[in-house]
Amino acid sequence: MLINEYFLVDAGCDSTMDRIDPTTEQPLDPIAPHDDPTVERAITAAVRAGRSWANRPLRDRRQRLQRVAEQLRSESEEYAALITLEMGKPITESRSEVEKCAWVCAHYAEHAGSYLASEQLPSDPHATTFVRHDPIGPVLAVMPWNFPFWQVFRFVAPALVAGNTALLKHASNVPGCARAIERVISAAGVPDGVFKSLLVGSDRVESLITDDRIKGVTLTGSERAGTAVGGAAGTELLPSVLELGGSDPFIVLADADVEAAARVGARARMINSGQSCIAAKRFIVHESVYDQFRDRFIDAMAALTVGDPTDESTDVGPQAREDLLETLDQQVSATIAAGATLELGGDSLDRTGYFFEPTVLSDVPPGTPMTNEEVFGPVAPLFEVDSIDSAIELANDSPYGLGCSIWSSDLDSARELAGRIDAGSVFINELTKSDPRLPFGGIGRSGYGRELSKRGIEAFTNQKTVWIQSAANQ
Repeated sequence: MLINEYFLVDAGCDSTMDRIDPTTEQPLDPIAPHDDPTVERAITAAVRAGRSWANRPLRDRRQRLQRVAEQLRSESEEYAALITLEMGKPITESRSEVEKCAWVCAHYAEHAGSYLASEQLPSDPHATTFVRHDPIGPVLAVMPWNFPFWQVFRFVAPALVAGNTALLKHASNVPGCARAIERVISAAGVPDGVFKSLLVGSDRVESLITDDRIKGVTLTGSERAGTAVGGAAGTELLPSVLELGGSDPFIVLADADVEAAARVGARARMINSGQSCIAAKRFIVHESVYDQFRDRFIDAMAALTVGDPTDESTDVGPQAREDLLETLDQQVSATIAAGATLELGGDSLDRTGYFFEPTVLSDVPPGTPMTNEEVFGPVAPLFEVDSIDSAIELANDSPYGLGCSIWSSDLDSARELAGRIDAGSVFINELTKSDPRLPFGGIGRSGYGRELSKRGIEAFTNQKTVWIQSAANQ
């Protein structure tokens, strides 16, 4: 299968920029895609701009990035409304997303100097050796719809301040967000050509990756898309970072604060109406507290308000596309048919918009979609276990390895258990989340490489070794 076929099958979209409001199911104003000459000019401009951008003093790039943060905050309501319009995120969460983008820009504006500082290394007595971090050139970012600003800025902030240029191929159902991000960066005084949104369909991804002017590629998306992009990047010998799907376990042990775990667990499952790679997706609970947790958790899920995402009181908005709603419905139906017990919800709502009600399943059999697949939506399966070892075994019984949350009052024991979890991150008594200060990424089918923190900015740099020999000792 060609790379573009992976994307078309997986994303349920074509080469157009047609948009449907997921709340009203009404078409939004169409946005014209870029033609081939426009794409060519953008790549050429990225190469040309990269030479001068990389040679600017780091303090100048840091200042521009700080201005991006200020621009995001100054127009946050506009950007939040656009996110909600195009993909249905509740408006309060959209505002938080924009603020988080400003945070990541401000973070790298503040810390890029230390992150990119040359690292002195031991060497011969009359030599000096160090590693410097040089930009690599134009980097292609292939980004998803579920966090249409955040996923972009957590790549763009470190990439640009490091001296790279960037080309964005965004999801085809959020072209308005793609254009807005370009305006934000331009308004902050970043020179033309340093960043460009390419409004193209998924059929163009392969040709972009194989263009020899592209020097790196990053993808946030599904496992299928990661297989395609990672394979193409490997063929071209391009550095790449893949942040893919997850089926994150949320483990509640016998000594946990059950009330807090249930309350936070519901929030961890329902971030972005359940459409998050790092959402809690499998709730693994010790038998001694299972009944208590189940009851509290169901209460918390049932209390959520489903409705118009522009309404301040809404907790759960629509799924972003009709095909996503259909897939979710099939996953739930198949799991119930296989023997799972429906505790709450279980169906799409009989109303305009792509809404699915908050749903809880228990007694979930192995081999069902709720155990084997990534579930994107407001659905939570519960699993009862009789020991810590059983909890760890079930948590690791997945091809994914993105994040994990462990709940226990014994912090020393929980710290030891974190070492037994196969995942890129483990949060103890907290939901799994991304944070500009911490490296983020997964293992296994959840991808490879790291974003954010010092490790994220290093991902698209040439870590160049320099040896300086004293002339008197040559």
